[in-house]
Amino acid sequence: MGVCYGKPHLPTPSSMGNVKSGQKPSASWCSAVSNNAARDKKASGDGKIVADPSLTLFSFAELKEATKNFRADALLGEGGFGRVYKGTLHGKQQSGRTETIVAVKVLNPAGAQGYTEWGREINFLGGLSHPNLTKLLGYCREDANLALVYEFMPMGSLEKQLFRKSSTGHLGWDVRLKIAVGAARGLAFLHNSNRKIIFRDFKSSNILLDESYMAKLTDFGLVRRGPPEGLSHVSTQFMGTFGYAAPEYKKTGRLYVKSDVYSFGIVLLEILTGLRACDPRIPQDNATLLEWTKPFLSSQTKLLTIMDSRLKGNYNVYSAFQIAQLALKCVEETPQIRPSMTIVVEELESIEAANAPRMLLKA
Repeated sequence: MGVCYGKPHLPTPSSMGNVKSGQKPSASWCSAVSNNAARDKKASGDGKIVADPSLTLFSFAELKEATKNFRADALLGEGGFGRVYKGTLHGKQQSGRTETIVAVKVLNPAGAQGYTEWGREINFLGGLSHPNLTKLLGYCREDANLALVYEFMPMGSLEKQLFRKSSTGHLGWDVRLKIAVGAARGLAFLHNSNRKIIFRDFKSSNILLDESYMAKLTDFGLVRRGPPEGLSHVSTQFMGTFGYAAPEYKKTGRLYVKSDVYSFGIVLLEILTGLRACDPRIPQDNATLLEWTKPFLSSQTKLLTIMDSRLKGNYNVYSAFQIAQLALKCVEETPQIRPSMTIVVEELESIEAANAPRMLLKA
């Protein structure tokens, strides 16, 4: 499958909805569209679609030099696409710096993902700009060597911060809320963009954190454009992650925009409990985090028994309960019942704003 490296095709927004050809929309319809558009723009934050991204084409030799020949101690992680290394680019970059720390993702030819996913990241992420999406700086295409070069995120992934034994300390409650809000804004931007992008594999390992714990979504190899106008879903082969994937996607291959909302709800449960979506510590009768936590989420008292013990009670009980209620809405069995990411952002921002003064009083 070929990959186009020119200007990405950006379809014009379908602003007329269900208005018939030649029919003028009513004033009330125009008002509703205007209000919804403003609401979506507010939830998505400061993102924009860039018509002509100027990605840098790197040689494989440059990337070998940047990572000191992909040295083992430069390895940041490994996924379906391949390994990710920390590197340093020397010489003046687009940012104006003479030295830039980057993350270099190198394709594993025998991996689960390949050329198609590599090209998809360039076509999608190369044409998007948002504070809560990782920035793609460039790529390498040299013989069989395919690589992507991103901005470096010093705090690693949410998965690393929440679960790995090597992570120092733990995330405080206010930081967890900040991460949830940032990740939600990034997902809302994808859903509300002209492309109606479905992330398809939203999970804690695909949420990266900068030095101030701002969340940025990464790994766009499995993204899909949303359904064409008039259709509710995209039919596709299942390529998600068990524990996070929505039931309708696993069972039928039908992928909705709100399939991402379900996955977001699972990540909220991870933030509350400090347990993975599929965790060995979960009782065997309950295969997933959702199945185990669900009986505890509707009661504030019961919720306290499953909260992450590493928080040591340093969180606002009411805001935690609100997060639990939001998670329950997100993981509804029927996609249409789940809230949009715009609504999720609004609720999280409200929870975070109410939580801040309470945390200050505790301090």
